[in-house]
Parts: sequence; structure tokens; C-alpha cells
Amino acid sequence: MMVTNSAANGFQFSRRSEQKLRSLHPALVQVAQLALRKSRVDFTIISSRRTLDEQRQLVATGKSQTLNSRHLKGEALDFVPLDPTTGKGRFDRGLAIEVAAAFMDAGQEQGCPVKWGGMWQGFEDIPHIEMMKTKQANPARASG
Repeated sequence: MMVTNSAANGFQFSRRSEQKLRSLHPALVQVAQLALRKSRVDFTIISSRRTLDEQRQLVATGKSQTLNSRHLKGEALDFVPLDPTTGKGRFDRGLAIEVAAAFMDAGQEQGCPVKWGGMWQGFEDIPHIEMMKTKQANPARASG
């Protein structure tokens, strides 16, 4: 069951983001919900689980480098920060760092550590968050 996330920071997932979250591993959903509450920057989910055909297209266009993406298992998502002045999605590294920090903090707190693609060497994937290991995910540690 998806619960609309309303936090002290006033951020809430859009219906589209909530729909994308439904296809993800439950532990990653919990991390995303907590990250939204913790983040100083609002964000939206732009990609979640993918089909192999979708992944092939992304590799063919150079937007991904692997056919073995965690997106195929619902263990990864892509986000875009929302510009604080316009409320529109903006691929801004500084804003993305704020969101990624909230994800990493939330992952540690939930017992489901995540990696941010913006820290990768060689192929920087700024919108990408993925679970480090599925076996570390602990859906029982839900925060609400």
C-alpha cells in the first residue's frame, strides 16, 4: 500500500512518482519515502523498474552502459530535483547532491544502504539511486 508522504518540509510525492514507486522493491520505496521527508530539496521520481527492451534502448543511445541494470529488478530509481523557485524539474548537480545525501542517510537509517550514480567514476549517472545489496534490505524497518 502506497501512503502519500507529507512531511514537515512540505514535500509530497506526485501521483506519477507514487505510481513509479509501486514497481520497486519495498525496501527502496521506504528509503525513497524517508529521503523525501529528510531532503532539503524536493524531487520527483522519473524512472523505476524497466523492461529489458527499455534498458536495451538506453544502452543503444548511450544513456546507460549495462544491460544488467538494477532497474530491471526494481532495485534502482532515477530522480530529478525540483527547482526551489519554479517547482519544475531541473538537472542541477548541486540540487542533486542534496537529494542524494538524503537518500544515502535514509538508506542507512532503514538498513538498506544505497549508492548514488553521481559518485561513479567514468560514467556519472547523477539521477540514479540503487540498492547496494538486496539481502541487506529490511522491509520490516518501515518508518511509517
